[in-house]
Amino acid sequence: MSDETERTFAAYPPAHGRGFAQSWWGQAWLKALEDAALDTAQVKTGRRLARAGAVGAVSVRPGRITAVVQDRDRTPHRADVLLDQLSDDQWDRFLDMTVERAGHVAALLDRDMPPHLVEDAAAAGVELLPGMGDLEPECDCGAWDHCGHTAALCYQVARLLDEDPFVLLLMRGRGERALLDALQDRTAVPDEAPALREGVDAAEAYAAGDILPPLPALPDLSEEPGVPPSLDTETPAPSGVDPAALEFLAARTAAQAHRLLAEQDAFEDESTVAQDAVRLAAGTPETAVLERLAEGSGRTMEELALALRAWRDGGVAALDVLEEEWTVGGEALARARAALDSAWDEEERPSLRARGNRWTVVGSSSQLRLGRDGRWWPYRKERGRWVPAGGAVQDPATALATAQEALEIG
Repeated sequence: MSDETERTFAAYPPAHGRGFAQSWWGQAWLKALEDAALDTAQVKTGRRLARAGAVGAVSVRPGRITAVVQDRDRTPHRADVLLDQLSDDQWDRFLDMTVERAGHVAALLDRDMPPHLVEDAAAAGVELLPGMGDLEPECDCGAWDHCGHTAALCYQVARLLDEDPFVLLLMRGRGERALLDALQDRTAVPDEAPALREGVDAAEAYAAGDILPPLPALPDLSEEPGVPPSLDTETPAPSGVDPAALEFLAARTAAQAHRLLAEQDAFEDESTVAQDAVRLAAGTPETAVLERLAEGSGRTMEELALALRAWRDGGVAALDVLEEEWTVGGEALARARAALDSAWDEEERPSLRARGNRWTVVGSSSQLRLGRDGRWWPYRKERGRWVPAGGAVQDPATALATAQEALEIG
């Protein structure tokens, strides 16, 4: 990957029947668009143009994304969307926060952006994802707010973000290589590591357990995490193994362990027993452990498997949508009906049958479920049961497209 400050992505083919933004960070990007746009009809037009393949190659550089978008009559328009770059001070805070948590570094190396990375960055005063009003549109069609062209560009960028969260970081001002180099510089292992103290062979210590004096009290937590041994030896590394990367991850793991030890007294688990059982099951334990977790949480093994699918789509919120049916009323019902009415053109609108917070497509194995936060969750019928088909989105049409796509794949 080059360290250029501009990247260009080829145009996507038409995406009929495919939902936008499968990743949670892609969904957060679209939420910033959909919440701020004054004209929901323009957002719907943009979604339709993006699905039709009307967005050309997308150029991404710090503070700006650009593409040529064609109207239905093939008239081309240059569309730009601007996003504020992070300051040098904000980047320093982001990098310092990231290297303190091994999981954040590992996630970035795996081209992932877990929610806790974004939450920790926000706690450090660094907003990575755009909020309402942060996506500023510019288009040669003359619109002063988001038009169909800039909205189409935003929908296309959501697909790019699904594949590579570094696209967002580039918009915020740093390319991938520059970011990873800065992380590497902050985690360089010192030249002189402290000398290791000699220990006792484990088997020998166990055998002499009755005659050895009692173990000393646990030592106080050191001010800094320990330094892993250097892997810089004269022996060549096996193929596919990068010693520098291993040192880097080992150092970050030590830092993460140090942080957890320092914060253990303040740790509070607010999840219920039933929710925590699903969280533990997500660690893929052995069958016997899964059976105990199912029994302890009042579920069958099949119900636990379904709960795991929901958990992986969206944690506690997804689990609640799977297992709780509630009555939508008042303002929530009015907002839901407005979202459904504006999601499709008249000739495309599916026939929906409502019960509680669940809207089922008549004559189909697709369903939409409304969460208490106003987001829509896709569901599909599998062997007579409704099962999760993906993460939550603001747009019911996108959620339904995700459910239908899952039916075609499954």
